[in-house]
Amino acid sequence: MQEMSWGTLAADAAEIAAFGKARIDGKVSYLATVRRSGNPRIHPVTAIVGDDRCFIFAEPASSKIKDLENNNAFSLHCGMSDSSGSSGEFQLVGRLRRIDDEQLRAEAEKICSYRPSSNYHLYEMCLSEAIATTYRGGRAVRNKWSCSSSE
Repeated sequence: MQEMSWGTLAADAAEIAAFGKARIDGKVSYLATVRRSGNPRIHPVTAIVGDDRCFIFAEPASSKIKDLENNNAFSLHCGMSDSSGSSGEFQLVGRLRRIDDEQLRAEAEKICSYRPSSNYHLYEMCLSEAIATTYRGGRAVRNKWSCSSSE
């Protein structure tokens, strides 16, 4: 499966990207990873969106790091403001790529809403799909982007 950057999402589907950025950038979201056993695991994370990229920082001893070393597939879902979904839902699917480049890390820290510890690992979200969901009259309205539609 091919993955693209946040910048590709923004260029291909600006409305979906803007909707998503408003729901995840600097806010607690929920990251699903895959354990070595194949079972899913959920982690609260704070996504960082800017400069055509989407990042997360992770504490090196966290279970998410262990999961990502084995299988870098992920799904991210925004936090919800209420049980009716009045603020909408946003979900990303793809693979997380560890970033060791110091210049890119400095750029991520610059746009981050908090000061990450210097020992935290930096990951970029490489996206295969994004789904924005709103609720109108009790009905779910979904807008989906996938990297295969951007080719």
